[in-house]
Amino acid sequence: MNEVRVGPLKVLVVTGGHPFELDPFLEIFAANPDITWTHVQPPQAREWFHPSHVGEWDAIVCYDMQGIEFRKPEPPGFEEPPTEYANGLIAMLEAGQGIVFLHHAMSAWPSWPLWAEIVGGRWHYLPGELRGRHWPASGYTREVSHKITPLDVDHPICVGVEEGFEIVDEIYLNPVFDDQIVPLLRSDFEMKSENFYSGELAILGRLYESEGWSHPEGSGLVGWVKSAGSSPIAYLQSGHGPSAYANPGFRRLLANSINWVASRDAHQWAAEHPSPLKA
Repeated sequence: MNEVRVGPLKVLVVTGGHPFELDPFLEIFAANPDITWTHVQPPQAREWFHPSHVGEWDAIVCYDMQGIEFRKPEPPGFEEPPTEYANGLIAMLEAGQGIVFLHHAMSAWPSWPLWAEIVGGRWHYLPGELRGRHWPASGYTREVSHKITPLDVDHPICVGVEEGFEIVDEIYLNPVFDDQIVPLLRSDFEMKSENFYSGELAILGRLYESEGWSHPEGSGLVGWVKSAGSSPIAYLQSGHGPSAYANPGFRRLLANSINWVASRDAHQWAAEHPSPLKA
């Protein structure tokens, strides 16, 4: 795929599974003159992840968080992805479908290890195993002002934000697969557990608590690219709510990420650096 398309890029925007403010989020795409876009939600969204749709979208933006059933004050239930959806996603990635993952999409399908390999890390609602290591629940903190700085100012995703930018947003503390990614963006926020709250306590109804919880220090990485199969992948940790949606720096990063995963250069790079689709 990745034929040259005349006119705006065609983008599929996938949301669902996590509460957010829809209209301010979709305004990001409405304000981008370089794309045409379609918004879908599960379960109908899963129908698009099928090899018959390879080539229909220049880029897919995943802002969804599927595979979790919230049951406050009880722990959540985790669901396996439907076989047809999982196989369809794998087939699309093997064929070369550029995807941008945003914010809480990293938390999706917690019972499916391959999802974390595709995205480049995992945000855990509950303690669990990841790559043979036990991890505590991940951490979060909200409405934090921090500076995001590019690590590679020459990368196309970093164009226009070379000096970095301030943003007020939610920040995550979670494992990232440093061996599998090309790091692009770092936060200046101190990624230590004492600065975060427990995600596990939050889903039990105890927001902004951390009693008895700790987590290894994070790297501060908040944006990267990688391959999955033969597909270019970008991940941006930013994007929790309206303050982030309206941030010019975040909007520039997202627009750049869409352009990059749709580009011939990105597809060539991913084809030359393929990642096996296995957990």
